[in-house]
Amino acid sequence: MTKETQRATIIYTEVERSIDFYYKMQKIATHHELTVTHEVVTTARAEFTLHQVIDVSYKPFSSAAGILYLHTNQGVFPFNIHSNPQTFIDTFRSLK
Repeated sequence: MTKETQRATIIYTEVERSIDFYYKMQKIATHHELTVTHEVVTTARAEFTLHQVIDVSYKPFSSAAGILYLHTNQGVFPFNIHSNPQTFIDTFRSLK
């Protein structure tokens, strides 16, 4: 597999909290894709070139979930994930 055809995707969850008409807190969870290709890392809200991304790290929790951190020149972006990110991290590092 060449660098141009390498690609990895992982699903992450965003939770939005809001107060409804009856003053009850509502949690709305949405699922999005985090994708790395030979040129960019794409999220639901942003796109970073590989030159902008410094590193990717992962902090696991005991509940088989964890936070994937995308370290960029614009700051650190956390992503809540519920699967093993090792393939994503390995793909990113092989492309970098």
